[in-house]
Amino acid sequence: MALWTHRDFRLLWVGDTVSQFGSSIERTVLPLLAATTLAATPWEMGVLNAAGTAAFLLIGLPAGVWADRLRRRPLMITTDLLRAGLLLSVPLAWWLGVLTLSQLVVVALLVGVCTVFFDVAYQSYLPSLIGREHLVEGNSKLQASQSVAEVSGPALAGGIAQWIGAANGVLATGLGYLSSALFLWRIKTVEPAPLPHTGRKLRTDIAEGLRFVFDNRSLRAIVSCTGTSNFFSGLEMAVLILFLIREVGLTAGVVGLLLSAGGVGGVLGAVTANWWNQRLGRTRAIWLPMLFTQPFGLLLPLTANDWRVGLSMVGMAITAYGVIIYNVSQVSFRQTLCPDHLLGRMNASIRFLVWGTIPLGGLIGGVLGGWAGVRTTLWIAMVGQILAVVWILLSPLRTTRDEAATVSDHG
Repeated sequence: MALWTHRDFRLLWVGDTVSQFGSSIERTVLPLLAATTLAATPWEMGVLNAAGTAAFLLIGLPAGVWADRLRRRPLMITTDLLRAGLLLSVPLAWWLGVLTLSQLVVVALLVGVCTVFFDVAYQSYLPSLIGREHLVEGNSKLQASQSVAEVSGPALAGGIAQWIGAANGVLATGLGYLSSALFLWRIKTVEPAPLPHTGRKLRTDIAEGLRFVFDNRSLRAIVSCTGTSNFFSGLEMAVLILFLIREVGLTAGVVGLLLSAGGVGGVLGAVTANWWNQRLGRTRAIWLPMLFTQPFGLLLPLTANDWRVGLSMVGMAITAYGVIIYNVSQVSFRQTLCPDHLLGRMNASIRFLVWGTIPLGGLIGGVLGGWAGVRTTLWIAMVGQILAVVWILLSPLRTTRDEAATVSDHG
């Protein structure tokens, strides 16, 4: 509870919460806009989904080097302002009657570039702001905000899309990023100066970050698990909106409510993540909740326009509960494990590896959706996400106690 009285953490927390609400709305209204107004095909939906995360493949590794060479808070503020400007161009184009799918793809791609820098800087900035002893509490609170946004954002986005048009929902996203920048600007804690890079080449610093990740068996398992899960999540997101609207026959408002169910589970997961870490230990909390919650994802492809919508909502809530506990636990584990001067490169290397699989999954999901059907693609996606935890079960994390899980776990 120490962070309740930490003024600068509260500013970071509030700013991040506002930003997460905007992001949650964005992730729902852009596909809704493409599917309903611009009549996108399964392949085009896959391209749009891939564009949002392609930046992790394109610039993910250099972003980590720059995050270690620059002060991280100014970098976060700059990217917030850029994301706001990009997203506000969508409703402007809509009002002028010139909005196209190509613009949505370009905006999603460039916002993704900014998100890469923001996320790498943010995860690297947190330990210096609150201290490593408060990382689980800090990550739990921030994850709780994200989960609340996941509850409210899709429902709000669905309502906006149904009542006043999906393009107008992007306004909230842009304003959210502007507010986030303002709160970050008000933080007074002096950030430690980055270590001088002494003229080292970019590829040398990139290689050092990758080597730190791949030399550690536990980090390799986390990368493999998250990357596999994200790949199949990319398949899922490429076809999910089309499945719910065109095959199941739900309205945009009901789709928003259904997607919000995952946020309910996420809120509960974030609120209880610290409790699970204390009861199970951080390493067990990485894999044990995932093992028992992810099979409930199989309820999603069974969705129909009747009572089974409720069953699917339960499945989404339970799977999200396990994923959020996993995320809080493994991110805190990584931040504790890594020295300060490598945090940016470690986070960027992992983000490159695990988020880089999402656009690949999105593209493949678009192809599978058009060839085998969206429901079949959804079945494949959910089974793949269940099997991702096998990487952790085959790693030292399954048997290692917290105090033994250190950087010496190499080989």
